[in-house]
Amino acid sequence: MIKLLTIIGARPQIIKAAALSRAIQKEFNSTIREVILHTGQHYDDSMSEVFFREMQIPSPDYNLGIGSASHGSQTGHMLEGIEEVLLKEKPNGMVVYGDTNSTLAGAIAASKLHIPVIHIEAGLRSFNKQMPEEINRIACDHVSTLLFSPTLTGVKNLAKEGIKHHDSQSLSFDQQGVYHSGDVMYDNTLFFRELAIKNSPVLKNLGLEEKSYILATIHRPSNTDIQENLGAILGALNDISKVNNIPVILPLHPRTAAILKQDHARKHMELIRSNPLVRFIPAVSFLDMIRLEARAELIMTDSGGVQKEAWFMEKPVVVLREETEWVEIIEAGNGMLTGPNSEKIIHAAQKYLEAPPVEYPPIFGDGKAARQILTVLTTANWQ
Repeated sequence: MIKLLTIIGARPQIIKAAALSRAIQKEFNSTIREVILHTGQHYDDSMSEVFFREMQIPSPDYNLGIGSASHGSQTGHMLEGIEEVLLKEKPNGMVVYGDTNSTLAGAIAASKLHIPVIHIEAGLRSFNKQMPEEINRIACDHVSTLLFSPTLTGVKNLAKEGIKHHDSQSLSFDQQGVYHSGDVMYDNTLFFRELAIKNSPVLKNLGLEEKSYILATIHRPSNTDIQENLGAILGALNDISKVNNIPVILPLHPRTAAILKQDHARKHMELIRSNPLVRFIPAVSFLDMIRLEARAELIMTDSGGVQKEAWFMEKPVVVLREETEWVEIIEAGNGMLTGPNSEKIIHAAQKYLEAPPVEYPPIFGDGKAARQILTVLTTANWQ
């Protein structure tokens, strides 16, 4: 029996972990035992507990309750708590997802104890080391034993950094296993899409059942903490809604909601409040978010996860960043990078509203990524 310690902490990781947990329970429960540790990086109920309930994920065996703090403080407290659990549980391997501080803390703690790190979403690069996420994903990849990339681009990125697949009899973080697995988020979207369409009341509650609308999300500090950037994005959303007479629905990440109450956002909020077409709503559940994405005419976001969900739902996406780790979406013409530039945002939105893309090639796999990952874990020599 393989014992895995899964580290989660942020909303996207909880969602990604659902695919693996579901596959373990369904097909691998006789060979794999999963222990779940929640760092508490996202501690708001709307960003955490509701996802366990809604996505049928087992409740965490451990919750460190770290909460919000500076990068150093948050990561340091996570390291301490994760190490304690590792010494107690003695797992065969640790599973980490993505690029958050929880990912970095888990990878460092496990690698220093010589416990194999299994990185899901390995190889992603924005090539901007000003982003904390870029540092986290690079550091994690270089101490991982098994690396699962959702795209071929990720595999190529790893090879450029000297991380290539070894067919050796014993894998380690010196001789790593690199696999193109497809994307576990695609697994989840396929699994939950029909459930969301059937059960989510969000369109009815918002009066959007018969209306076209744009779905937008903003949460990155580079967009919310800099007055000029926040103003450019909100101003563009305001103009786009008026010119096209189309509602813009913006579910608020708890951090963004707090930012919008601060003095530097006041004048921008006053402008938005005069326009009933721009609607701020509280953070929504995963099923509600899928339902909103499935019916939107256009998605505008600075979130990596939402970029992919837009692709899964075959919706064009305006990426409110200067770069993205999901370059395939941009290269295919289904997304445009704008950064916090109001003219570029408006231009991109108008282009997609007038002539949306019609083709979405299968670049994120076949919806069976979790099964592929678990098959490797039960057959490769990595322990």
